[in-house]
Amino acid sequence: MAIFLTGSTGYIGAHLAANLLEGYQNPLNVLVRAADTHQAEVRLWRALQLHLDFPRFHNHLHARIHIFRGDITEQQFGLADNDYGRLVETTDSIIHCAASLNRKSEKACLNVNLRGTLEVVQLAMRARDHHGLRRFSHVSTVAVAGKRSNEVVKEDESIDWERSDYDPYARTKKFCEHMIRQLLPEVPLTIFRPSIVLGDSRYPQTTQFDMVKSFVFLAGLPVLPFRPDDKIDIVNADFVADAIATLHQKQSPQHDIYHLSSGTDSQTFRELTTALAADRGKAGPRFVPGLERPFGGVVNLVSKRKGSGGYGASLMKVFMPYLTWNTVFDNTRVTTELGRKPVPFSEYSYRLLKFSRENDFKYAYQDWPTATAGGSAA
Repeated sequence: MAIFLTGSTGYIGAHLAANLLEGYQNPLNVLVRAADTHQAEVRLWRALQLHLDFPRFHNHLHARIHIFRGDITEQQFGLADNDYGRLVETTDSIIHCAASLNRKSEKACLNVNLRGTLEVVQLAMRARDHHGLRRFSHVSTVAVAGKRSNEVVKEDESIDWERSDYDPYARTKKFCEHMIRQLLPEVPLTIFRPSIVLGDSRYPQTTQFDMVKSFVFLAGLPVLPFRPDDKIDIVNADFVADAIATLHQKQSPQHDIYHLSSGTDSQTFRELTTALAADRGKAGPRFVPGLERPFGGVVNLVSKRKGSGGYGASLMKVFMPYLTWNTVFDNTRVTTELGRKPVPFSEYSYRLLKFSRENDFKYAYQDWPTATAGGSAA
């Protein structure tokens, strides 16, 4: 019996897939959009090569990974009846990690986050009715807490339906949590809410650059429009993946919701910029909080332009609320249960930003070895 993992070709999903493959024995059922078997294998290899060399990946592909070529937004994932039936029959538990993080597109969030989650829930119901479902783990986001200011938010205090949301991503993820609870009341559920996931503490390489671009832009400014003692809740991707894998595999986790965050240990802008300036051998920026409003206006104006400048400003516009709300998410539950804490961002931020800058915010993906062909796909 296998774990059905959605989002395996995404950033967090790939971290999670590698963690499960290297740390546990369960087979993985994964859903990959592709025109044919080999294209699906190549997509998965591109996602996992940050974590595994090709021989190791190829061994897992033949021994442990079962690829189902489909689309999360289509009925039965667009699979033929016999393939879908095999997915139902072999799925022992589910980790739903796939999501659209497009904070500007309500259409994308509705299609992937809502319609996609409903399809995953329907699979869960069929697996439950066929042979029982051990656990359904859903990767959500701390953004379901809505608009906040100067708070420490605990898991059971996050959802407030009277509170406004920052963007379509947060809104749809909040409803996904509600939908899962309503439709799977008898299935053991675990909801994971990561905060800002940025980089891997073990190495500088990354394949996710949007948020990094925003930080590189800010790191280059001599003046920052933020309050220096505000905290920003950043968590390393390797901690997030390990927490999800560990708690999903436990027979009885202590809680059903976990903030995967830095919590009250989150660092301030001053701490982050001081550490980054020391690593670069440069002076840190000045903080002028009064510039926050005009800075936001400039970002909004530039974001409407075409080209790299406009794109960078549009990213900053999306992330600005998460940089200025001075809100952190209590992580006592996960750190107590795991017995460890996330790595402070300042300890690996310079390596991450340096790698990203030197590689022009691109990851040099390795090609599929030409002498190797074939795999295991449905």
